[in-house]
Amino acid sequence: MLHNIYLVNFVSAIVLMTASPVSAEQKTVPTDYQRVVPLVDTEKTVLNQQITYPSGQAKITSVVVTLLPGEETGRHLHSVPTFGYILEGELAIAYEGGTEEVFRAGDGFVEAVHTWHNGRVVGEKPVRVLAVFVGSEIVPPVTRP
Repeated sequence: MLHNIYLVNFVSAIVLMTASPVSAEQKTVPTDYQRVVPLVDTEKTVLNQQITYPSGQAKITSVVVTLLPGEETGRHLHSVPTFGYILEGELAIAYEGGTEEVFRAGDGFVEAVHTWHNGRVVGEKPVRVLAVFVGSEIVPPVTRP
Protein backbone atom coordinates (compact mmCIF):
# COMPACT_ATOMS: atom_id res chain seq x y z
CA MET A 1 0.00 0.00 0.00
CA LEU A 2 2.74 2.43 1.00
CA HIS A 3 4.64 1.48 -2.17
CA ASN A 4 1.57 2.42 -4.26
CA ILE A 5 1.38 5.86 -2.60
CA TYR A 6 5.05 6.49 -3.41
CA LEU A 7 4.50 5.33 -6.99
CA VAL A 8 1.49 7.66 -7.44
CA ASN A 9 3.46 10.61 -6.01
CA PHE A 10 6.43 9.81 -8.26
CA VAL A 11 4.28 9.57 -11.41
CA SER A 12 2.46 12.79 -10.48
CA ALA A 13 5.78 14.60 -10.05
CA ILE A 14 6.99 13.38 -13.48
CA VAL A 15 3.76 14.54 -15.14
CA LEU A 16 4.03 17.97 -13.54
CA MET A 17 7.69 18.33 -14.54
CA THR A 18 7.08 17.37 -18.16
CA ALA A 19 3.91 19.39 -18.65
CA SER A 20 4.55 22.33 -20.92
CA PRO A 21 4.07 25.71 -19.24
CA VAL A 22 1.66 28.20 -20.76
CA SER A 23 3.64 30.69 -22.79
CA ALA A 24 3.10 34.45 -22.63
CA GLU A 25 1.65 34.30 -26.16
CA GLN A 26 -1.07 31.89 -25.00
CA LYS A 27 -2.22 34.08 -22.10
CA THR A 28 -4.59 36.98 -22.45
CA VAL A 29 -3.13 39.87 -20.48
CA PRO A 30 -5.41 42.79 -19.58
CA THR A 31 -4.26 46.08 -21.05
CA ASP A 32 -4.19 47.71 -17.59
CA TYR A 33 -2.07 44.91 -16.09
CA GLN A 34 0.95 46.01 -14.06
CA ARG A 35 3.24 43.29 -12.81
CA VAL A 36 5.05 45.69 -10.49
CA VAL A 37 3.25 48.63 -8.90
CA PRO A 38 5.55 51.09 -7.13
CA LEU A 39 4.31 52.02 -3.65
CA VAL A 40 7.06 54.00 -1.94
CA ASP A 41 10.52 55.14 -3.05
CA THR A 42 11.77 57.68 -0.56
CA GLU A 43 14.49 58.73 1.85
CA LYS A 44 11.99 60.66 4.01
CA THR A 45 9.04 59.91 6.28
CA VAL A 46 5.54 61.40 5.95
CA LEU A 47 6.79 64.32 8.07
CA ASN A 48 9.82 64.85 5.81
CA GLN A 49 12.23 63.33 8.34
CA GLN A 50 15.41 61.68 7.05
CA ILE A 51 15.21 57.87 7.37
CA THR A 52 17.99 56.35 9.48
CA TYR A 53 18.42 52.81 10.70
CA PRO A 54 19.04 51.88 14.34
CA SER A 55 22.28 50.22 15.37
CA GLY A 56 22.46 46.61 16.47
CA GLN A 57 21.45 43.32 14.92
CA ALA A 58 18.87 44.02 12.19
CA LYS A 59 15.35 42.75 12.79
CA ILE A 60 12.31 43.13 10.53
CA THR A 61 8.87 42.65 12.04
CA SER A 62 5.58 42.81 10.16
CA VAL A 63 2.02 42.85 11.47
CA VAL A 64 -1.47 43.49 10.16
CA VAL A 65 -3.37 45.89 12.41
CA THR A 66 -7.17 45.83 12.26
CA LEU A 67 -9.24 48.69 13.66
CA LEU A 68 -13.02 48.69 13.76
CA PRO A 69 -15.11 51.80 13.04
CA GLY A 70 -14.68 54.27 15.90
CA GLU A 71 -11.40 52.72 17.10
CA GLU A 72 -8.04 54.47 17.47
CA THR A 73 -4.50 53.17 17.68
CA GLY A 74 -3.79 55.09 20.84
CA ARG A 75 -0.92 57.53 21.23
CA HIS A 76 2.41 55.95 20.31
CA LEU A 77 5.66 56.51 18.43
CA HIS A 78 8.11 54.50 16.36
CA SER A 79 11.85 54.57 16.98
CA VAL A 80 12.59 52.59 13.82
CA PRO A 81 11.68 53.14 10.16
CA THR A 82 8.16 51.81 9.61
CA PHE A 83 6.44 51.14 6.31
CA GLY A 84 2.64 51.19 6.34
CA TYR A 85 0.26 49.98 3.65
CA ILE A 86 -3.50 50.43 3.92
CA LEU A 87 -5.07 47.12 2.89
CA GLU A 88 -8.61 48.38 3.35
CA GLY A 89 -10.50 51.31 4.81
CA GLU A 90 -9.39 54.85 5.61
CA LEU A 91 -7.10 55.97 8.43
CA ALA A 92 -6.40 59.50 9.69
CA ILE A 93 -3.17 59.93 11.63
CA ALA A 94 -2.76 63.02 13.83
CA TYR A 95 0.87 63.88 14.61
CA GLU A 96 2.23 65.86 17.52
CA GLY A 97 2.50 69.44 16.32
CA GLY A 98 -0.88 69.51 14.60
CA THR A 99 -0.28 67.77 11.27
CA GLU A 100 -2.85 65.18 10.14
CA GLU A 101 -2.52 62.81 7.20
CA VAL A 102 -5.28 60.63 5.76
CA PHE A 103 -4.44 57.31 4.11
CA ARG A 104 -6.81 55.16 2.05
CA ALA A 105 -6.80 51.59 0.77
CA GLY A 106 -3.84 51.16 -1.58
CA ASP A 107 -1.74 53.93 0.02
CA GLY A 108 1.79 53.12 1.13
CA PHE A 109 3.85 55.41 3.38
CA VAL A 110 6.87 55.59 5.65
CA GLU A 111 5.65 56.52 9.12
CA ALA A 112 7.12 59.35 11.18
CA VAL A 113 9.87 58.41 13.64
CA HIS A 114 10.27 59.70 17.20
CA THR A 115 6.99 61.63 16.87
CA TRP A 116 3.92 60.90 18.98
CA HIS A 117 0.85 60.19 16.88
CA ASN A 118 -2.59 58.58 16.97
CA GLY A 119 -4.48 56.88 14.16
CA ARG A 120 -8.26 56.74 13.94
CA VAL A 121 -10.69 55.05 11.59
CA VAL A 122 -12.44 57.39 9.18
CA GLY A 123 -15.89 56.23 8.10
CA GLU A 124 -17.93 53.14 8.80
CA LYS A 125 -15.60 50.47 7.45
CA PRO A 126 -12.83 48.67 9.36
CA VAL A 127 -9.23 49.57 8.58
CA ARG A 128 -6.51 47.00 7.97
CA VAL A 129 -2.92 48.20 7.87
CA LEU A 130 0.19 46.19 7.02
CA ALA A 131 3.01 47.60 9.17
CA VAL A 132 6.63 46.61 8.52
CA PHE A 133 9.14 47.70 11.16
CA VAL A 134 12.77 47.87 9.97
CA GLY A 135 14.55 47.88 13.28
CA SER A 136 16.93 46.00 15.50
CA GLU A 137 16.74 43.53 18.35
CA ILE A 138 17.50 46.24 20.91
CA VAL A 139 15.08 48.96 19.74
CA PRO A 140 11.33 48.36 20.20
CA PRO A 141 9.27 49.16 17.09
CA VAL A 142 6.45 50.78 19.08
CA THR A 143 6.60 52.89 22.24
CA ARG A 144 3.54 53.91 24.25
CA PRO A 145 3.38 56.58 26.97
